[in-house]
Amino acid sequence: MSGFCEQAWKHTERIQQAVLELPFNLELATGTLSRERFQFYMAQDARYLVGFGRALAVAAARAPEPDELAFFSGAAQEAVVVERQLHESYFERFGLSSAEVDAIETSPTCLAYTSYLLARAQSASYAELLAALLPCFWVYHYVGTDILHRQTSGDNPYQEWIDTYADDEFAAAVERCKEATDRAAERADESTRARMLEAFTRASEYEWMFWESAYRLETWPTAHLRS
Repeated sequence: MSGFCEQAWKHTERIQQAVLELPFNLELATGTLSRERFQFYMAQDARYLVGFGRALAVAAARAPEPDELAFFSGAAQEAVVVERQLHESYFERFGLSSAEVDAIETSPTCLAYTSYLLARAQSASYAELLAALLPCFWVYHYVGTDILHRQTSGDNPYQEWIDTYADDEFAAAVERCKEATDRAAERADESTRARMLEAFTRASEYEWMFWESAYRLETWPTAHLRS
C-alpha cells in the first residue's frame, strides 16, 4: 500500500492543479501581478504565519520522536521569524509603514484558515494535525517550483518570493514533514487515517482559497454595516 502522503496528493490532485492555474499564481509567474494584490496577500500571509507557527509549536510539543520535535519547533521559528522577514523586506521595498500594513484588515479566508489550523491543534490527534499542516509546506513548494520552471524572464519583482519556496532547503523541509506525516499515518487506525485525509483535503482547499481571495482583495461583506 502506498504511503498516506501519496494517497492524499492523488485524492486532491485536481485541487493542486487548480492552485497552479489561479490568476494570482499565473501573474506571479510572469511578474505582472499588481503590487496592490501582492501587498494584500503578504499582509494576510504575515498574519497567517503567526497562527501556523502556533499550530507547529503544538505539533512539536506532541511529537513522539525527538527528531520530529526538533523539526516542528524549528519550523515554527522559521514561520514566525524567517518567513516574516521576507514579508517585511517587501513592505520596506514598497514603502509601506507598519501602520499602513496594520490598516489592511484580516480577510475572512485568512481568519478561517488560521482558525481551522488552531482548532485542529487544540482538538485533533497529532496525526490529524500533521495532515492539516502539511499542505502549507507542500503546496507552496509545488507552486514555487512550477513558477520557477515556467519562467521566461529573470526580471520578476517577486523573484525573492519564488526563490524562497522553490529552493532545496525548503524542499527538504517539505520532505521531512511528509515523512513525519506518513509515520503518523502508519501508527493510526483506519478511522484516524480517514480524518487525516479530510484534514489534508480541507487545508488544500484553504490554500486555493487563500490565493483566490488575495486576488479579489477580499473584504468582509458586512463591513458597510459597521457603525
